[in-house]
Amino acid sequence: MAVAAAHGTARPSAWVLRWAHLLRPAGRVLDVACGGGRHLHALDGRGFELHGVDRDAQALQALAGRFAVRVADIETGPWPYGDERFDGLIVTHYLWRALLPTLAAALAPGGVALMETFAQGQEAFGRPSNPAFLLRPGELLEWAAMSGLRVVAFEDGLESEPTRRIQRIAAVRGPVDDAATKLAGSPEDRS
Repeated sequence: MAVAAAHGTARPSAWVLRWAHLLRPAGRVLDVACGGGRHLHALDGRGFELHGVDRDAQALQALAGRFAVRVADIETGPWPYGDERFDGLIVTHYLWRALLPTLAAALAPGGVALMETFAQGQEAFGRPSNPAFLLRPGELLEWAAMSGLRVVAFEDGLESEPTRRIQRIAAVRGPVDDAATKLAGSPEDRS
């Protein structure tokens, strides 16, 4: 499992905030490996039905009264949502390749996958350094293509503060309104 040290306490991903406008109003959104719920908190109050899953029961305890959370080890146990579908999936700083087909199947028609995690080259800057937890070049693009998702945006490069190698994607199951994909201001303006 690859999780940033401050996974649950860090600020929400600017990538997730930037593309959150693609999420269906009042839609069901699942934050996978949500930790302390930084994305759940960031999306709270926007009308979404927010769900989170993580294996850390202590982290989820603080979220349980506010969000629909499930404690589950999604790497060794069964997928805790069965055939349930979501209008949005958020996956940041986490990679478990065996779960990728399940995530694609959990995305409802019109649903949006917002993903951001570490990529090959990260080992030069620190953790994670295990290749099992680092995306190969273009790997999220390959996943989207194999899953029948339309890529709205993709980035693969270096970030600063802290320096890290990141790959990220915003992808939709089915057609999207091109007007909805236009940017309006900085990511902070959309939060």
